[in-house]
Amino acid sequence: MTGTWLPPGEYIKTIAQATSYACLYFTDTAGRPVQLRATRAVETWQWPGGNMDPGESPWECAVRECREETGMAFEGEPRLLGTHFIRHRGEAWPANHIGFIFDGGALTDEQIAAFVLDPAEHTEVQVRYLEEWRAIMAPAGFDRLREIDAARWAGTVSYLER
Repeated sequence: MTGTWLPPGEYIKTIAQATSYACLYFTDTAGRPVQLRATRAVETWQWPGGNMDPGESPWECAVRECREETGMAFEGEPRLLGTHFIRHRGEAWPANHIGFIFDGGALTDEQIAAFVLDPAEHTEVQVRYLEEWRAIMAPAGFDRLREIDAARWAGTVSYLER
C-alpha cells in the first residue's frame, strides 16, 4: 500500500493491534516486593494494576487500578521502571499486550496492612524477599519481577519482551 493514503479508521485496521496495562510496583521498607494473589488470571501473583480504559494514560491507569485494588490513593510522582511487551497469542489473546510498570516506592507495614482487597479480584497480599518469590511464581512472572526490581535498584528502566 505504499503511497496510498487511508483515513485513520481504515489505516488502523492494517496495523498490529494492542491492548495495554499499567501497574505500580511496591516494596516494603526492607526492600521486599509486595504482590497480590489474583483470583482469576494467568499469572497468580500481580502488582496493583490492570488494563487501560479508553482515553486513559498509563499513569492514570496505574493510579486508578491501585485505588480500586488496594483502597490506597497513591500520590507519588510517575517514575517508569519498565515496559513489557507480550506478543499476540492467537485465540488466547488476539492482540499484542503492552504494559507500563511504575515505581510505587516503599510502603510501611501499616500501609500494606491497610490494603482493602476486592475478593472478586485478589485474595491476599504477600511480602517476600525476591528469591522467596521464585518458588511460588511461574518462571515468566518471576523473570518480570526480578527485572523490574533490578531496574528500581539501579535507577534504570527495563524493557521486557515475551
